Amino acid sequence: MNVLLTPARIGSVEIRNRIIMPPMTTRLADPEGHVTDDTIAYYMARVRGGVGMITVEMASPERAGRHRFRELGIYDDRFLPGLTRLVDEIHRGGAKASIQLGHGGGHTRFDICGETPVAPSAIPHPVFEVTNQTIVPRAMTVMDIRATVNAFAAAAARAQQAGFDCVEIHAAHGYLISQFLTPFENRRTDQYGGPLENRARMGLEVLRAVKAAVSIPVIYRLSVDDYFPEGLPYTDGKQVAVWAAEAGADALHIAAGHYRSLPSAARMIPPMAEPDATFLAYAANIKREVSIPVIAVGRLGDPEQAAEAVERGKADFIALGRTLIADPEWVEKLRRGEPARRCLACNTCVNGMRGGAQLHCVVNGAAGRETRYLAAAAPTGERIAVIGAGPAGLTYASLVADKNSVTVFERELKAGGSFRYTGKAPLFQEVVAMESSFDRYVLAQVAACTRKGVKFRLNIDVTRTPDELAPFDRIVIATGARYRFGLGPLAVLMLDWGVGRWPGVAQIFSMPAVRDWFYYKARGATGDKFKRLARPGQKVVVIGDAIQAGKSQPAIESAFEAALLAN
Repeated sequence: MNVLLTPARIGSVEIRNRIIMPPMTTRLADPEGHVTDDTIAYYMARVRGGVGMITVEMASPERAGRHRFRELGIYDDRFLPGLTRLVDEIHRGGAKASIQLGHGGGHTRFDICGETPVAPSAIPHPVFEVTNQTIVPRAMTVMDIRATVNAFAAAAARAQQAGFDCVEIHAAHGYLISQFLTPFENRRTDQYGGPLENRARMGLEVLRAVKAAVSIPVIYRLSVDDYFPEGLPYTDGKQVAVWAAEAGADALHIAAGHYRSLPSAARMIPPMAEPDATFLAYAANIKREVSIPVIAVGRLGDPEQAAEAVERGKADFIALGRTLIADPEWVEKLRRGEPARRCLACNTCVNGMRGGAQLHCVVNGAAGRETRYLAAAAPTGERIAVIGAGPAGLTYASLVADKNSVTVFERELKAGGSFRYTGKAPLFQEVVAMESSFDRYVLAQVAACTRKGVKFRLNIDVTRTPDELAPFDRIVIATGARYRFGLGPLAVLMLDWGVGRWPGVAQIFSMPAVRDWFYYKARGATGDKFKRLARPGQKVVVIGDAIQAGKSQPAIESAFEAALLAN
């Protein structure tokens, strides 16, 4: 059996496998912070997909620590009914439930939390939540610190009352405990500032107070390297991890990065230009120093790499965040030996959420919208022709292949469509584009389709051989968009030559107006041209850019809707 599918323990809790879903803000709570049907549907999709333990997104122990609109609440007893309902559902699905307790500290604003933000020291904090503003928080007094420590303990007790199996303390990524650890943000001269032992004091007091308040295991999530000169260096981060183990943590969740990281804050949620297993070496080094389980996180969605990390003793558990947003069934597909839908590491889920949107995903059109698909009505028993093996066509084919006979027609020699060139552009969404990320996604989608019996007819132009479509009940047009004015060959040639990465040219191609022109205005939809190929009685469905030229996320979302909400 794959080691990732074997059970393991954190403290007194046995988890059915080694896969943990880490906390990621969803904005699926209501404006007050109560659990909603959307919240439950989102987490339950991952439970049904086989995840061992769900870590519910960050919830602040104090109102002053709320860092997002529609952030989940736990700072008051009024949130208990919803949290209890959520835990009960997770347990019914066979998974364990944890919740992250995190305080925004200086990384919030009055309009978000309704109170004056507090932090170790009164220094400016840039806060991006829908809009970007710089605020100066109030420096915490010793009495404030004690009150916050007590609030963490009370929130943990509330979590235990709701039925959570574990709690996680958030000491990472520039939030309050991390702010105490970071020299740049902690200018104090009392017992909570100065030497590392003092800067670590507040977080360790929280850990001890939480341990004293509950009987369930406590996980400590820590950024061990802030990635900027005046931040927490790895040598200090490693020491804090050892101290946390000595102070009673039942497991360590090892991450890195901070909102002030250089060259950008994206390093704490590593985008596609960062290497796979970005933080694994930190986890492996710390595991040699402690006797408690270590959770590794950060671009570990390759099953072989994740399994190797556990087999070689680099980590005890693997936390998959964006990977499970992209494919909630990752664990079950591993169990069945099926390829999973690969995360692009494009950070659309994170960046869109920070901009005010509910969580969504480029490659998973159901992410954050799970309630819409609870009564899915996919076609059954049909012969389906999909014209176009780009991201929308591959998505549709993979979603309907189980109950239908599907053939994909592609005029090129290989599948991939626009994704064969997207990685050659300077940017995808807001991150540096990498060809390898898109190639891996396409290969996995083709493999998943093939395993389900999808037939691929490559290097065939159905406009020249329309009789090829005659045997099918349903024609799905996923032919994408074409460049106007004869620019298509030129655009492909420029990308193949790497022109988009040339100094000066890359800056021009990265400008919003230029990108908007290339995505929308310079391209036209192709669906109408292919509709004429259908015969009387055949159902015709147009998806993706074949409807309207645009970006990948709405194109793939339309494939989900056409496949799973079919009439």
